[in-house]
Amino acid sequence: MSDWLTAMDNDTQASVLVTVALVEGSGPREAGAKMRVTLDGQVDTIGGGHLELRAVEIAKTMLATKDTHARLERFALGPSLGQCCGGVVHLAFEYVDAGLKELLAALRERRQQDSWRLTALDGEPASALFDADGSLIAGTPGQAPDTFSRERATHVAQGSEGRRWLVDPCLAPRAHLTLFGAGHVGAAIVRALAHLPCNITWVDEREDMFLAALPAGVPANVRIAATDAPEEFVAMAPPGGSYLVMTHSHALDQRLTQAIMEREDAGWFGLIGSHTKRKQFEHRLQARGVPDERIAAMVCPIGMPGIRNKAPAVIAASVACQLLMVWEEAAAAALAAPLRLASASAPPRRPTRAAIHPL
Repeated sequence: MSDWLTAMDNDTQASVLVTVALVEGSGPREAGAKMRVTLDGQVDTIGGGHLELRAVEIAKTMLATKDTHARLERFALGPSLGQCCGGVVHLAFEYVDAGLKELLAALRERRQQDSWRLTALDGEPASALFDADGSLIAGTPGQAPDTFSRERATHVAQGSEGRRWLVDPCLAPRAHLTLFGAGHVGAAIVRALAHLPCNITWVDEREDMFLAALPAGVPANVRIAATDAPEEFVAMAPPGGSYLVMTHSHALDQRLTQAIMEREDAGWFGLIGSHTKRKQFEHRLQARGVPDERIAAMVCPIGMPGIRNKAPAVIAASVACQLLMVWEEAAAAALAAPLRLASASAPPRRPTRAAIHPL
């Protein structure tokens, strides 16, 4: 999760949460981007530039006047702010009162689970947090819409009574990487992905390698697995998960590659090595009956085309770009899927399918 949620968990300063609620045309950040603003500064960013400067001014005015009512503000980037993006951005401003603090604390505890946050943008303050089944986790829903789109990104919706609501999916990272190898390149890749929206299972037989590679500590999105049976972690990866194989042994690389090829639901697979190594592995996989299309999908050498430097940090930056492209394409495909509605259950209200109208 980004700093807007985690950096201020024990902070006693009053703050305003600013969320990009809607983007029409081109904008500096996507819908769902957030920052927290205090009278002394800010945490995270909604894109910088004049838009962010105006947003900080509005948030600080709310703090200075103790204005606890949420609001939705529209900004035309070109005409009013002189930004070359040229689109229109709608920002939601929420005063972080005791109720919202409680809701954000619950959200921090659910960082590995999908949650949907609904906040009233009109009338008296009201916000609620729902899980993937639509059950109320925290907050006071008031007259929150009974249904909301599961796959749609952050947006503004209107309840049946005409009140506007911010519908803000706070989803667990969809991207998962199983990384085999705790050598110099493996450690550099872990560092490169440490603050990106993904989870990493880092596997190696040599337990001491992990501590040597990361003396400052293991990133929060990384799970270490020191094991004599690394092949078992191929089967434990989630469907569609990504794999990177870069161990100290070509024989182990071969076994892991074979195991990954046997998973029909495996996602992107990268193998460190040269074109010569790829040819050797191709022949061995063909001899074992692996279909040609599965072999063709294997990425080896890894990294972005045109980057030839073999320093670990350079390889890591190149592979991180490659993985981000794969993961963003998968995320875009999920958002393009037909929308499904999740019913929000907050007894004694009875959910109805006609209660929400996306704006």
